[in-house]
This record gives sequence, structure tokens and C-alpha cells, in this order.
Amino acid sequence: MSAHTHAHPNISAARRLLLSRRIRFLVIFTISYNVIEAVIALTAGSIASSSALVGFGLDSVIEVSSAAAVAWQFAGPEPEKREKVALRIIAFSFFGLAVFVSLDAISSLLQGHSAEHSTVGIILAAVSLLIMPAVSLIQRRTGQQLGSHSAVADSKQTLLCTYMSAVLLLGLLANSALGWWWADPVAALVIAALAVREGINAWNGDACCSAEALFEDSHDDHEHEKPASNARGPNCAC
Repeated sequence: MSAHTHAHPNISAARRLLLSRRIRFLVIFTISYNVIEAVIALTAGSIASSSALVGFGLDSVIEVSSAAAVAWQFAGPEPEKREKVALRIIAFSFFGLAVFVSLDAISSLLQGHSAEHSTVGIILAAVSLLIMPAVSLIQRRTGQQLGSHSAVADSKQTLLCTYMSAVLLLGLLANSALGWWWADPVAALVIAALAVREGINAWNGDACCSAEALFEDSHDDHEHEKPASNARGPNCAC
């Protein structure tokens, strides 16, 4: 994978500090939201026997785990030496999620199993669908103003979460309102496919941008006048 350079726009130190703090707030908010989202989705999914909800919740767990993996990577004196291990752990986590959710969804389709109505799941998907696009937009604009590659890339990952929320909401509504029992497992298969995409991105080094942004911009607060090292964490694509 090729390392990217980290060129900063010509903005004042005060403006840079403000933008860096905004990014760190967004990172903390996103990770915290994913934790809450995972707990609710997994609980509601288990109660309703919904493959889509369980897959959605597991994806949120892995998103948080990805941030933890990058935190572990940067905790050492030479983070670049831990990069490959962190990326492989994240990639295999997404692939494992895809296999588990796919098998569960295929089993539901073959057996004709219908998930129960989940009001909590529908509300969760709707709330995420409302919140995540706004968060993604703020992340992207702030990252562009600051010249942060990881923050811009993280906005794309947040947007991917929006797509998952939309798929989940459609599946749950179709099952509850129209009686399309197959909609839930089909939505689960789409979520599994998106998880495979995230796993491939992690394998190629285009993952974990939330945590990397946190470390990157904390460093920039104190040393923004210095060129960034090419030996950094996962190479987030922009």
C-alpha cells in the first residue's frame, strides 16, 4: 500500500485547533454511538430473531473493535510495526461477521423463518438514518478544511453505516408492514456484503480512520508545522 502525504491548508493556528477539537469530538461521538447502537441492535435482534438486526449490531461491535485495534497499534513505540496485525484482525472480523450473518440469513430463507416485528429495531434504524448523514457531512467538511485524510475517509465509512441503516429499515418495515418474511434475511445478506467490502478495505489498509483521526489530529495540535511521517497507521483512502 502506498503512503499518502499529509498537506495542511493555509489556516490560522486558532482555526486549526478548533477544527482538530471538532474532529476529536466527532470521533468520540461516533464510537460512543456505535457502542449504544450495538447493544440495542443485538438485544432487539435476539428478541425478534432478526438476522438483519443482529448483523447490524455485530457490525457496530466490529467498528468499535477496529478503533480499539488502532488504539493498540498506536500504544506501542513503533506503531507501523503493529499495523499489519491490526489490519488483519479487523479484516478477519468483518469476514467472520459476513459468514455468520450469511449462514443465519440463508438458513432463515430455506426454512421460511419469519422474524418478529421489532419497533425498537425500526426506531434505531430510523434514528441512525437521520443522524449519520449529518455526522458524515460535518466530518467531511471539517476534514477538508483541516487537510485531514483520515477524517475525510472516516466520513465515507460513516456514510456506509447510513447505507446499512437504510437497508435494515427497509427490511424491517417490509417484514412488519407488508408481511414479506424474506425481507429480513435478504437485508441481512446485503449487510453481510457490505461487511465483506469493509473487510477488503481493512485488508488493503483503508480502515480504522476514526481512531487514526483521533491520534493524527492530536499530534497536529502540537506539531502542525512539521511534515507528517509516512510511517503511520492504516492508510485511509480519501
